[in-house]
Parts: sequence; C-alpha cells; structure tokens
Amino acid sequence: MNLSTGIIFCFLILGVSSQGWGTFLKEAGQGAKDMWRAYSDMKEADYRGADKYFHARGNYDAAQRGPGGVWAAKVISNTRETIQGITDPLLKGMTRDQVREDSKADQFANEWGRSGKDPNHFRPAGLPDKY
Repeated sequence: MNLSTGIIFCFLILGVSSQGWGTFLKEAGQGAKDMWRAYSDMKEADYRGADKYFHARGNYDAAQRGPGGVWAAKVISNTRETIQGITDPLLKGMTRDQVREDSKADQFANEWGRSGKDPNHFRPAGLPDKY
C-alpha cells in the first residue's frame, strides 16, 4: 500500500469511527455530488475570477452533509490540486511558482468552505445569480 492510499484509508477509518458506515458513505456520496455540481457550474458559468468562489461553494455544500461530506470534499480537493500541479505546467504553461501560488489560494478557498464560512466571500462582482 503506498503512502497516499494509507493516508486516505486512515482518514476514512477516523471519519467513520463516530458514526455508522452507511451514514458516512451516504454523506460522502452526497458530498461528492455537491463537489461535482460546483465544478459543473464553474465550467458552465465560464466567468473570469470565479474559480475560488466555486471551490469554496463546493466544499461548503459538501461539508453541510456531515463528516462523510467533509471527507469527500477534502479528498476530492486535494486530488484535484495534485493533478493540476502536474497538468497546469503542461497544458497552461504555468511555472512551478505560479502553480504553487494558485494551489495555495485554491486550498484556502477549499478550507474556507469546509469550515462552514460563507462562500460568497469569494464571489466576484457580476457573477449571475443563478450560481
């Protein structure tokens, strides 16, 4: 078992210890759907400067589901940032420093939302009310 799999497994066990597996997995599934909805909305909106808002909103919505939603949001957010750390220099021509700064700002928005703080803090002016 590699280190990342072990860490994910430990987080899963710790998250489930205070509740039943069924409840935890249901919350995790709902949280994953919340994260997907925020991602889909971000792609649909295609609005400059709205990235951090959608990060915060997806994490916020998932965290409202409970510990399973928090876990799903954290795993999805961290996985996304890891993948972007590899792909952004190749696909967007970003430097390692630019990738690091963008990831740091994304993770700040992710944690903001997961902690229950209002995602509208990151909402850019002019983003349609639909989102």
